[in-house]
Amino acid sequence: MTNQLQTAESSSTVLEQLRGKHVLITGTTGFLGKVVLEKIIRAVPDIGGIHLLIRGNKRHPNARDRFLHEIATSSVFERLRKDDNEAFESFIEERVHCVTGEVTEPRFGLPVERFSALANRVDAFINSAASVNFREELDKALAINTLCLNNVVQLARQNREMAVIQVSTCYVNGKNSGQVTESVIKPAGDDIPRSTSGHYEIDELVRLLEDKIADVRSRYSGKVLEKKLVDLGIEEANRYGWSDTYTFTKWLGEQLLMKALEGRALTIVRPSIIESALEEPAPGWIEGVKVADAIILAYAREKVTLFPGKRSGVIDVIPVDLVANAIILSLAEALAEPARRRVYQCCSGSSNPITLGEFIDHLMAESRSNFAAYDQLFYRQPTKPFIAVNRKLFDVVVGGLRVPLSMTSRVLKLLGQDRELKTLRNLDTSRSLATIFGFYTAPDYIFRNDELKALASRMGELDRLLFPVDAAQIDWSVYLRKIHLAGLNQYALKERKLYSLRSAKARKKAA
Repeated sequence: MTNQLQTAESSSTVLEQLRGKHVLITGTTGFLGKVVLEKIIRAVPDIGGIHLLIRGNKRHPNARDRFLHEIATSSVFERLRKDDNEAFESFIEERVHCVTGEVTEPRFGLPVERFSALANRVDAFINSAASVNFREELDKALAINTLCLNNVVQLARQNREMAVIQVSTCYVNGKNSGQVTESVIKPAGDDIPRSTSGHYEIDELVRLLEDKIADVRSRYSGKVLEKKLVDLGIEEANRYGWSDTYTFTKWLGEQLLMKALEGRALTIVRPSIIESALEEPAPGWIEGVKVADAIILAYAREKVTLFPGKRSGVIDVIPVDLVANAIILSLAEALAEPARRRVYQCCSGSSNPITLGEFIDHLMAESRSNFAAYDQLFYRQPTKPFIAVNRKLFDVVVGGLRVPLSMTSRVLKLLGQDRELKTLRNLDTSRSLATIFGFYTAPDYIFRNDELKALASRMGELDRLLFPVDAAQIDWSVYLRKIHLAGLNQYALKERKLYSLRSAKARKKAA
């Protein structure tokens, strides 16, 4: 692809706009952030520089060290290494700049001079840092998904030409039903005042949430405090129209940025359920177990046979490479036409829908016919079906079965048998997964991406080829049965021996 990019660069809007530009990115220790970083390195060879804000940890307090050991060694870069390892090493040595900082701290924890220098050096900021834990403690979710954006605003105010790309989620839609467009989302629950500019005024709500957090902290400690903060997050999310703390605090973050950066270059990119790559950097590439995968894995290990869900509902899944491409397209547009607010949804539901029933059927068909090909996923051929039922029936069945099984378990323990019943464990697994993911498997909404498709059309044919975003190209049978399951098996579940950048350099010098 490199030669193709070089010969076509003059006719590519994206490559033209990003040439010589400096981009700051957060969240590159995560799944999506890595794919965005890889695609920019591979597809935008003339970018001026990539700056990565990375929090140090105990093993690697310095951002550069953490990058070299935990990010640069990722299998996401195998294609780049295989194509031209020397060029890849040179790129990260010369044009990847690591900044040790914390997105939730004022000025990212940087000295005033360093923060100002960073603001004046970068042309755009892609913020993909987030807590994606659906049941996060409210204070933590609020800090990283909402309040840290004040620090992003602080950076942007020091450079009025800077474009800000905020990665959000389609599920800021909350409990609204019907067609969900690329616009400001109205809460489905308690009223929140709305400004004449279109965003919602959240300052008073955030202060109220902080007061409630402080009250809980004053009365509890330890593990009890953690649970109470989780419960508070779910309670408040439900009150205002969301199913979980993650989507609630991401919606709050959108409103904060819309108000603070009004009249500035702000683009909000909302992906739906992000799963393994369709094509790039390799078909099926994935890191860790994502939303749908927790249920797939539980079925594969025969822990779940019954799950609450709506078979006719459209489950909106989108490959990670299409999301990364949407971010890069929107970045190029924001640099070309600043001083505008844009919202793009990267999703499949409106252009290439797949129902939950079809999703399950593909999974079961592949497990019956080809389970042995996925040795890390299926330990043996599943013998039980995977049945989606409505939530009320699920609760009745699971609750009804659990009572006698719990009594049997207690009797066995009294008799000196400490082994927990396998069926009881499996029921608890089903109930736990249902608590976390049940909302997403019974959808009554369709996410639309008309604006994103229009953006791709404006960019032209070449950029649609280099940075595809349209889910219409997905063959769900091939993707789910051959690409995604194979990716889970190879990348998410199998322990891989990772390539060491430094050891490669050592071998090169020794030669």
